[in-house]
Parts: sequence; C-alpha cells; structure tokens
Amino acid sequence: MISAYLQHPVVWAFSIFLGAVWLSRLFAVGLNMHKIAEITRPEYDAAPVDAAGRVPRISIVVPARNEAEHIEAALVSLLQLDYPDYEVIAVDDRSEDATGAILDRLQAQWRERGEALRHRLKVLHVTELPPGWLGKTHAMWQAGTQATGDWILFTDADVVFRVDALRRAVVYAERERADHVVLFPTMVMDSGGERMMMAFFQSQFVFAHRPWKVADPKSRDSIGVGAFNLIRRSVYEQIGTYQRLRLAVLDDMKLGELVKQEGHRQRCVFGRDLLKLRWVFGAMGMVRNLTKNFFAILHFNTAFAVLAVCGILLVNLGPFVGIWLAQGWARAGFIAALATLVAIYGGMSRRSDISPFYVLLHPIGTLLFSYAVARSVVLTLARGGVVWRGTFYPLGELKKFSRETPRWNWL
Repeated sequence: MISAYLQHPVVWAFSIFLGAVWLSRLFAVGLNMHKIAEITRPEYDAAPVDAAGRVPRISIVVPARNEAEHIEAALVSLLQLDYPDYEVIAVDDRSEDATGAILDRLQAQWRERGEALRHRLKVLHVTELPPGWLGKTHAMWQAGTQATGDWILFTDADVVFRVDALRRAVVYAERERADHVVLFPTMVMDSGGERMMMAFFQSQFVFAHRPWKVADPKSRDSIGVGAFNLIRRSVYEQIGTYQRLRLAVLDDMKLGELVKQEGHRQRCVFGRDLLKLRWVFGAMGMVRNLTKNFFAILHFNTAFAVLAVCGILLVNLGPFVGIWLAQGWARAGFIAALATLVAIYGGMSRRSDISPFYVLLHPIGTLLFSYAVARSVVLTLARGGVVWRGTFYPLGELKKFSRETPRWNWL
C-alpha cells in the first residue's frame, strides 16, 4: 500500500517540479552571476573622478540607536578611508546607552587633528521621534538634510569598512554612470549555527532576487542593502528623500525599489572583505533579526505568509525527504534538486568561509527559517505592531503605509 502511494503520479509530478525549480535557479545563477562586477579587481584601484574630471564629494550617513558595542569600530574605519573628499554624519537616535557619548568623544578627538579634518565627522542627536516615522528612517532623513556631498552613502552602525572600500565603489559608480550602487558585505560568522543559517539565507536569495538584472532598465528587479546604499544626491532628492520612506520597515530595499521604479541607473557589486558585518549572533540570532522584517517583506499579508512558509518547507525539505521515500524513477527529480543544492552550496563556499558540507544542515536551517517567518507573523499580530530597538510601531500605520507604497517584485 505505502509502495503504491510512493509511485503515485502526484509524487512523480512533485519530483519533476522540484528538480525543475532547483535546476532553473542553478542555471540562472551559473549563467548570470559573473555579470556582477568584483570591485576588488585591480582596475578599480584608481582615483575616483566624475564625468567632469573632478573628485565627487561623498556624505556618509550612519544612524545609530543603542549601538555602543559596535559604533566606535565602525566610525573609526570610516574616518580612516583613503577617499580624498568626504564627510561622515553620525546620528544618535534617542540612544539609551553610551552611543551618544562615544560619538561626541570621537568628534572631539577628530577636531584635534587639524583644520583640514575638523569637520570630517558631524554628530547629530535626535531626542524625539515625530509621529509617522520609524526611528531609523527619521535619523537618515535628518542626516540627509545636512549632507553636502555629490553622493550620499547610507550605511549601518555595525559595518566595518576596508580603507579602500569607498574609493573603489565610487570609481565603479562613475565609470558606469550609475545613480545607485549596492556593495554586498562580507558576513563575519563565528559559529556553526551562524554559518548554517547564513548559508540557508543565501541559498534562498536565488529565489527572491536576480541581482544581475538590476542593471537592466527593462527589468523590474531592484535591490538595496542597508550596509551600503550609495546614491547620487540629485537622485535621492528626485525620488523624495527618506520622507517618502518614513514608515518603511525595509527602508534599504525600498530605497532600491524607488530608484529603479523611477528609471534611474542601478548597479550592485561584489567586494570581498571591503565591508565586514556580523549580522547574526548564533543560529537564533537570524530568527530574532527576521522577526521585525519578514512580515513586512510579505506586506503584512497573513495568507501570503502561510503560503510562504508552506513553500519554504516544500521546496527545501522536499529533496531530502523525497530521495529517501520515493522509489525508482520517481526519485529522479529529488536527486536533481539535491544535486543542485550541493552545487549552490559549493558556489557559495567560494565567496565565503562557509563549507559546502553545510548543505547537510540545510533541513535544520529550513525549519528554523520557517519558524522565524511564523514568529514574525504571530508576534506582530499579537503585539499589534512591530517593536524595534525599544520603540513600538503600530501595525495599522505600517499596513497603511505598505498599501500606499508601490510594490515591486523582490518576492
């Protein structure tokens, strides 16, 4: 009886479906990922000049709320960049720890280095959050009003820059005549659990994004990364600044959407070790990080969330379960899907310190990731909103903003 069920046409169809889905992703990545520039290559180790032959000025914006543990290392790395003309605008967003004091100390120390550098670091202190804003978007908007650069780089308070990171990115941006450039950070991982979850997260990236298509003006694909969103100031103002993103939980991705929607030139690049970021702390760190974000990714749609969890489980657990339970040729699709997963993990290992053998932990990553999505939905609905960095944002306001904001196709 069980053997008959395992030979059922539905099993065959599911096997073929999974094999086709995973193989299509592998071919898409294999044929196109090389189109994304690697800016650590020698040709980008050059002087940054714009079309007029001048060095463009850069304003770097760093919002920080309760970031005392990370902010000094991040800011010191920014202040040591080898870029000729830039400023750093750090915003203390109502911090309850030593973040504000650290920023003030660094600003005082930098002013002692001489007239040429005394204005390199500007510190803003936000003491109140006005209605209708998220703390982070408000902080970045405030900094944007103080920016004097031709470009604005929005980054995070826990990102450490290599000394040549900005210069290489601007060289690429000006050569491409780009309006918005995203540089993917190198993730720092200190445990097996972190590597397992990051490997799973990256394996799912190929379903939600086609980064090689963001440069295609005919494509709807867009991208944004909080660690490095470099945008021309003129374009930033044309798209409505962060006022247009005031309640965007996923502000980095939404910024990329607006740039692409309004016809501006967008690019994304690799840069191994140019930026370093430890995004998760332990396997459960990924779960905690996604609690705020994932329901927003799904536009706060509960039915869509249920479908997403079911899809994640079927697509990612299916190959492992099917290869053991199916019989005969019904295994073929499951084998193809599993072989594709192995190849994807092998490819990821060339750009990170994640061993391809972490594919063996893919089922555990699947379950934890699915739990994270479900947790995001349940906690947001139970609380009636999102809690982030100690501030509560009502679900009604977030939903209304999500409905009013044009949706793009990153999921």
